[in-house]
Amino acid sequence: MPALVSLLASVALALGVTLALGTSSASAANILANPGFESGSLSGWTCTATASVVSTQAHDGSHSLSAAPSGSDTGQCSQQVTVQPNTAYKLSAWVQGSYVYLGVSGSATQNTWTPGANGWQQLSLSFTTGSSTSLTVYLHGWYGQPAYLADDVNLDGPGTPPTTSTSPTSPTTSTTPTTPTSPTTTTTTSTPPHNGDLPKHILTGYWQNFDNGAKTLRLADVPTTYNVIAIAFADATTTPGAVSFTLDPALSSKLGGYTDAQFREDVKTVQARGQKVIISVGGEKGTISVGDSSSASNFANSVKQLISTYGFDGVDIDLENGINATYMGQALRSIHDGGGSVITMAPQTIDMQSTQGGYFQLALNVKDILTVVNMQYYNSGAMNGCNGNVYSQGTVDFLTALSCIQLQGGLRADQVAFGLPSSGSAAGGGYQSPSNVVSAMNCMAKGTGCASFKPSTTYPEFRGAMTWSINWDASNGYSFANTVSAGLKNLP
Repeated sequence: MPALVSLLASVALALGVTLALGTSSASAANILANPGFESGSLSGWTCTATASVVSTQAHDGSHSLSAAPSGSDTGQCSQQVTVQPNTAYKLSAWVQGSYVYLGVSGSATQNTWTPGANGWQQLSLSFTTGSSTSLTVYLHGWYGQPAYLADDVNLDGPGTPPTTSTSPTSPTTSTTPTTPTSPTTTTTTSTPPHNGDLPKHILTGYWQNFDNGAKTLRLADVPTTYNVIAIAFADATTTPGAVSFTLDPALSSKLGGYTDAQFREDVKTVQARGQKVIISVGGEKGTISVGDSSSASNFANSVKQLISTYGFDGVDIDLENGINATYMGQALRSIHDGGGSVITMAPQTIDMQSTQGGYFQLALNVKDILTVVNMQYYNSGAMNGCNGNVYSQGTVDFLTALSCIQLQGGLRADQVAFGLPSSGSAAGGGYQSPSNVVSAMNCMAKGTGCASFKPSTTYPEFRGAMTWSINWDASNGYSFANTVSAGLKNLP
């Protein structure tokens, strides 16, 4: 009987027929060509110029794929195969590195990814094809991330692998990769946490404690159009996790001798005007790491000391070198219990594409005390929206379709805001006019002003916007704050 089944399966595959045994479909062995890169070449794969086969590290056998993303390329390798329509398949691969993606497009569209782990990690997904018989399997990293490794890619199901030669394929220009979308979950409508009696809709801006060519400002010079002022940035100390704050001497000199005592008085001044002042941790060059209970305690205690010393209303997390949701969550709860009523975050777009990401997990873990997530919709490149379509930065759709991921992933509408550069000088890419920001806010809150993407429902509680930075905005005549603040007043 086993021999007969094997013979029938072979005949069926040769005829391009899916053989049914009870309720199960016959499954061929791995139908990918050169799945473990044991040919010593990229034979069977179409890759960008950054990809190669290496023999220094392998999950199994003696070779693996290595690809190094750049600022404009994800290091993608793909392979097209012929599959059976309306048939179940399973795809898996062993990967190593940060932000490594495995997915399919064509007859089916699905993917999975890992934010990174030590050693080899297996990614896998199951899917059912559509009516088309063409399927593309792909692997890639993410813009600007370190090189990743991949090995033992397995597509299990009936089909035909591509016919390949023993020579590697020529490098091609990578297309915009498909990235994961957040799982759809029910958005809760519980009462927002107490967060310093802020207005329903708010504008947050970063005050630069350094001079980089933008207009230098004393804290009290910040206009009241800004509801929350994030002081950029706290500094790492020699104690793991701990931070400190010192008024920058060069800035002080530029402002005619601005002193620490005057800065503290300015904190009180703007608070008396109804504005909140928080200390931001991280930034592009921030090196703070909170990865265990000891560093979490050090971080929390040092931030609480700054709150006590300067009168800050809370803390902003702007770490761009990875985050541990468990221990940072512990630290934020301690800070909140110690008087930090305003808790904000400024993750990059890649950090909020999936609830599997550390930032997204952190936001959900502290949702009951979280004020707002001001995701940075800039310096990003193209990303997936909640509908699976890819959108380019600098557009209304980029703001609305990516915000939808956070809302579907479990954050309340009052915890989601747009983070944008205040001028073209403030970021490397992604600037768009303040009027676009207002249109996107109206789209989210009222369903008007949308571009091609329109959310399935409106979010009247949508929180507002953030900008980097107040100083660059001042250099541009406060065009961002004046326009966006006026737009906030017209939201429900």
